[in-house]
Amino acid sequence: MNHDITYDIVITGGRVIDGTGRPAERADVAVTGDTIAAIGPGPYAATTRIDATDRVVVPGFIDLHSHADFTVAGHPAAETAIAQGVTTLVTGNCGQSPFPVRDPEEARLSTAFRDFPLSWDWTDAAGFGAAVMAAGPAVNVGLQVGHNALRVAVMGQQDRAPDAAELREMCSLIEESAQHPGVVGFSTGLIYIPGLFADSEELITLVSAAASCDLLYSTHMRSETSELVEAVREAIDTAERAGARLEISHLKAMGPENWGTVDGALELIDAARARGVDVTADVYPYTASSTDLFSRVPKWAVDGGRPGLLARLADPVQRARIAEELRSRFGRDIDPDGVVIADLAPGEFDRYVGWSIAQIGRDRGVDAAEAALDALAAHGGSVTIINHAMSEDDVRAVLAHPWVSVASDGWMLAPVGPGKPHPRSFGTFPRVLGRYVRDQPAMPLEEAIRKMTTLPASRIGITDRGSLTFGAAADIVVLDPDSVTDTSTYDDPWQLARGVCTVLVNGTPALLDGEFTKNHAGRLLEKRGPE
Repeated sequence: MNHDITYDIVITGGRVIDGTGRPAERADVAVTGDTIAAIGPGPYAATTRIDATDRVVVPGFIDLHSHADFTVAGHPAAETAIAQGVTTLVTGNCGQSPFPVRDPEEARLSTAFRDFPLSWDWTDAAGFGAAVMAAGPAVNVGLQVGHNALRVAVMGQQDRAPDAAELREMCSLIEESAQHPGVVGFSTGLIYIPGLFADSEELITLVSAAASCDLLYSTHMRSETSELVEAVREAIDTAERAGARLEISHLKAMGPENWGTVDGALELIDAARARGVDVTADVYPYTASSTDLFSRVPKWAVDGGRPGLLARLADPVQRARIAEELRSRFGRDIDPDGVVIADLAPGEFDRYVGWSIAQIGRDRGVDAAEAALDALAAHGGSVTIINHAMSEDDVRAVLAHPWVSVASDGWMLAPVGPGKPHPRSFGTFPRVLGRYVRDQPAMPLEEAIRKMTTLPASRIGITDRGSLTFGAAADIVVLDPDSVTDTSTYDDPWQLARGVCTVLVNGTPALLDGEFTKNHAGRLLEKRGPE
């Protein structure tokens, strides 16, 4: 560390939290090109100096659970992520990825994110990765192969097991995808079509293929309600038998009858780790989830995907059966007053954005189940909801667990747009730092930063990001711990977080003294360590 060198950027006067959980210490951070070139007391000569007095300097945050692969083309500036201090997004979660593709229209229509602007003019991970880079993202992007996309490409959306040839083909597609830049994982979404049709043996075979390529296995489990503990047990068993690293996505218990069962889920994780299973989880700091209303109808009703559901909704006998099965869940794991329309394509139910299905039912003179099915039928089976169903105590318990990362389950969005999307896309990371560290402490600041940096980095097998270390990639955030906060709400979500002052992505300022720079220096992730 030569003090005679003139560095490109030096961040001075701040308290450095390196991401490992160690206490903060006063230091300067020097950057040359895209790399951290020195960390120490200084002084260092610099072309550009950034004053971090009274602020903390931390690694750029790694969002381990994002769906930004479906929005990056439309919003590469990533303001909602940059304003939170997020410099890396891991995409392809919940079994949903924009590759591989055999039939572009079927691939588009099969995903819960079909209305986002993607060209679908690629066939594989390499093609999609090239499209991501052509969009010029302001943040780094990691890709995962989605199980749903594999099933759609190989065998459509039918409720059946793959034959031996189809299973081999899906394994081959995983192995092929793993060879391309940016691919760091394989994911399942076992409440979404067609992933919910897979049995445990199919999953073990596919996860084994992923593990052989050193990919993370991340899963949206079969249940986050009354069978949460059983779902965690299945996920751990799958990973253990396949020899895979496991990430349990957005761990939570939905429905008042199930509150508190996260304790049993966390105990299973601890027990598995004690016997050598590499399992962790992630969480977002909200008591509401967001998904597609489509996922709340019975499994048999979605055989064949959205076209299958729409056909059944047009049949009075089958529709009545769907309504009755949906109705039977009310009060147990679905609260009709807590299921709120967040967004949908233009149509009959436009005016109901921000209304619960119970409110819609009262307005239309029907019950909540009929209102939900009316909305699905009127909008092609595609209705995004926010579901208020979790307890604050559970969120705090999961968030405080040492092997749980912070992750948004959000999208990369513009600062202003239509509908009422979940606030997690705008405020996840600052909400943890403001609410759960400063205002209602659940953990020290250093531990929260670890959960946003080195812990998620370790899950995807990268060591050159996530820590402030000599030779690491210069993804660096300067923030004010006294003011950092989320401002996005369920009623008024289109508000950026506050308190993140400066963000460097690969050594290039994306945010400087609170102002976006319009620099787009994001890259596809590579598995490598500091040089």
